[in-house]
Amino acid sequence: MDPITALLDAPRAQGAFLLRVTMTPPWSVRIEDGAPLTVVAVTSGSACYAPDAGDPVRLLPGDLLLIARPDPYLFADAPDRPPQAVIHPGGRCETPTGASLELPMRQGVRTWGNAAQGRDTLLVGTYPSVGEAGTRLLSVLPPTILLRENDHRTGLIAVLAEEIQGEGIGQASLLDRLLDGLTVSAIRHWVESPDRRAAGWLGAGADPVVASALDLMHDETARPWTVASLARRVGLSRAGFARRFTAAVGEPPMSYLTSWRLALAADRLRRDDAPVFRVAAEVGYRSQFTFSTAFKRHYGDSPLAYRQRADS
Repeated sequence: MDPITALLDAPRAQGAFLLRVTMTPPWSVRIEDGAPLTVVAVTSGSACYAPDAGDPVRLLPGDLLLIARPDPYLFADAPDRPPQAVIHPGGRCETPTGASLELPMRQGVRTWGNAAQGRDTLLVGTYPSVGEAGTRLLSVLPPTILLRENDHRTGLIAVLAEEIQGEGIGQASLLDRLLDGLTVSAIRHWVESPDRRAAGWLGAGADPVVASALDLMHDETARPWTVASLARRVGLSRAGFARRFTAAVGEPPMSYLTSWRLALAADRLRRDDAPVFRVAAEVGYRSQFTFSTAFKRHYGDSPLAYRQRADS
């Protein structure tokens, strides 16, 4: 399993907030929902993305934008347009003075905007959370990834535009998978672009030996790996493997593996009520005590306290 696949298994769009936005100028929406990951595709007209820090970017039909930070930003027909609506956590929409816009802006099934047939149409998918493993992915991405229409050949935008207005059996799951597909397309394009070098583990696939070691860690996380056993599997000496891995990934092999194991464990603890000893075993710890100690050192809470805090 390559690093992108392994990490993208974490921020799956289960129950993501997904909307078709239809607007007629003048329009301006400020986003303050704190979402860690948002995907925007323009299907007609245009839209201007204006972050609080940075230059505005105009998006045209077929363009795909991935926003990989929770920082506030503006979407509008013009970058200097004062906000007419503010999106808060949970998708709550209000005017800048606090009046609700939930009903006035609703235009039909998963459709929101100031006009039912607006000139500017966007598909917006928001991941409300990505978990600890997903956070590792976002930490090595730039704040935004922009794919112009000519940069990609995915037909997913057109499929999502058609399906987002449907209400068939399994529709929510289908929409989630389509949104995931757009996310993968954006990240893969950025990683594979010749004019940039992805940071850390995300760009380590360029070294086939390090890529093989990462595959082993991701595919067989519970295996009692050591630097020596990983080195044997990839055909290098212990010292040579450690140097090569650290140079490519930015941290030693066992440090990377420990962080990956604990991220998987944290997400498992939040997902269900499996006993701590079972979670520990699933990520490669034979001792619950050793696991709990490592977990608390990394996250500041014991596994049980972490689970309870997540549920509160």
